[in-house]
Amino acid sequence: MDVVEKIKDLAQSHLKDESHFVVDVILSKHKPFKVTVILDGDHGITIDDCSLLSRAISEDLDNIDLIKDNYTLEVGTPGLDQPLKLKRQFAKNVGRSLKVHHKNKTIVQGLLQEYDEEKIVLEAEVPAKGSKKKEFTQTEIPFSEIEKAIVMVSFK
Repeated sequence: MDVVEKIKDLAQSHLKDESHFVVDVILSKHKPFKVTVILDGDHGITIDDCSLLSRAISEDLDNIDLIKDNYTLEVGTPGLDQPLKLKRQFAKNVGRSLKVHHKNKTIVQGLLQEYDEEKIVLEAEVPAKGSKKKEFTQTEIPFSEIEKAIVMVSFK
């Protein structure tokens, strides 16, 4: 097991609330090392959640001497520009607009209607033929075809 996976397991072991989960762990390649733990939750994450996890992971890393050199540790939530990485993240984004990049390089934008273990369903706006009006169509996209999906921020 590599260092990133060990840190991910350590972080997950400290999450007492089952609605919280580790999305990713990033370890910089240059010294001093920077360890970034990305945390998310089915109902959101607070700064206190991040702070508690940061202290717990830091203590573990120091005790087991996993990273031999100096490092900085950052625990946070995915930013607005971060793609959804886990199927579980789609649950809390039902009803929000997504931009989905397919592996074949096409892009679809629409409202996330639903998801299951195999696919997502978007309601996408398409131009109506011979009219200036817009039509809406439901598009199913299998997870296997998604390169990345980003939540679109609305300032309405």
